[in-house]
Amino acid sequence: MKESLLPGIQHELRFRVPPSKTVPALYPEATEFQAMPAVFATGFLVGLLEWACIQAVNPHLDWPREQTVGTHVNVSHEAATPPGFEVTVRVKLVTVDGRRLGFEVEASDGVDVVSRGTHERFVIDAERFAQKTARKREKAGD
Repeated sequence: MKESLLPGIQHELRFRVPPSKTVPALYPEATEFQAMPAVFATGFLVGLLEWACIQAVNPHLDWPREQTVGTHVNVSHEAATPPGFEVTVRVKLVTVDGRRLGFEVEASDGVDVVSRGTHERFVIDAERFAQKTARKREKAGD
């Protein structure tokens, strides 16, 4: 981690919602999702919030050796967003506690606030993380 990884870092990410990021596309094998409205899926929204946080801090890490993984998500999904709308995500790093990073997040679609809340990420060493995952696979017999 670089010395510049400090609270106050802000970032904005814009993303136009394609049909492939709607509820029916979330789990194509789930018939329940297939019957639901084709609007931006909460699962993809969470991923977009994470992506913005990753982009915010990557310049302050020894990327790609150091990366971040999501460890906690506490967000609302307040408004439906149809495909074709552009979602703007704004994130702010508010806490740095060792390797634990806390963010305030908000997303809007030009008409409504779509989401707001907090997100936590943890800085990892990518190689050590991969080794730990491999050990878990071995333990499970994969």
